Amino acid sequence: MTRQVMTVLGPVDPADLGRVMPHEHLLSLTPGPWLTGGTSDDSVDRAVDALAGLRDLGFGTVVDLSPYNVVGRDANGDNAAQLVVISRRSGLHIVSGTALYLEAYAPGWALDADLDALTARLIRDAEQGIGDSGVRAGVFGEQATSLGEITPHEEKCLRAVARAQRATGLGIMTHTTHGTQALEQLDILRSEGVDLDRVVVGHIDTQLGSELPRRVIDAGARVAVDTIGKEDWEFFLGPVPDARDDGEYAKQSFHRSDAGRADLVAGLVADGLADRILLAQDLTGAEVWMNPGTHGALGYSYLGTVFVPALQERGVSDAAIETMLAANPAAVLEVV
Repeated sequence: MTRQVMTVLGPVDPADLGRVMPHEHLLSLTPGPWLTGGTSDDSVDRAVDALAGLRDLGFGTVVDLSPYNVVGRDANGDNAAQLVVISRRSGLHIVSGTALYLEAYAPGWALDADLDALTARLIRDAEQGIGDSGVRAGVFGEQATSLGEITPHEEKCLRAVARAQRATGLGIMTHTTHGTQALEQLDILRSEGVDLDRVVVGHIDTQLGSELPRRVIDAGARVAVDTIGKEDWEFFLGPVPDARDDGEYAKQSFHRSDAGRADLVAGLVADGLADRILLAQDLTGAEVWMNPGTHGALGYSYLGTVFVPALQERGVSDAAIETMLAANPAAVLEVV
């Protein structure tokens, strides 16, 4: 069988990916068409401009890991078609994910779907195309669970992704909310027969201790240090309604330094775990304003320009860096 990764322009050889940004959201770089005075949708232009520095840093591929109805993906997935234009104009391979986010953000059709219907939808995303976009998904993700819990709907979605993964051979990338429920996610996926080597547990670096990533790796999965550059973050405990009574609503804020992230990665690499780690930025326009010295200054170039040298200063070898940036994501994206 020919080795391949499914991009928005069709299958490519995993060896042709170059370095990979495995967790990004290309259609959420601004909150809307405000830069044109509301006269046109400029999200494609913004994405093409934002990607301009990547090729000089050795990156050839970006994974748009946007679930239905959030971070730039519409509720039916039709606008995944814009990723085709971005890929052609940027000259980069783009892989589209498909998944459901937290229950509070789920589109009505997903809430109403039973497990079998949701599984069939995700298989269709991989084999025929997401919504009416014509774009085939190349990975399942970011499949999400809530802060400190997995709701019944989120468990249904995890099980649907697991069954779709077994039917299609795509990898799975998850979203943990502040690192919680990582092992519980793996328990559910394992119970559905998923090979955990095909699973990347996301946002592990929202906690900077090494115990959790080691436990995830010991369980057989991979870990994503994928909020690099997002040192300050605000988390809404639920979607803010478009219309609501005046008053307060709840959110949480945190700070996680990139120095701490670099220390975490360097420690795991020193213990021989480079082949279990993926690196990304999870850059969205909503958080850039809180991080003017990282994402605000360098955008997608921050990982290669600042974070990679920080790893090198901590003794991480060039070979280990290439393993994390190229070989590991290619292994997850390869259809098997």
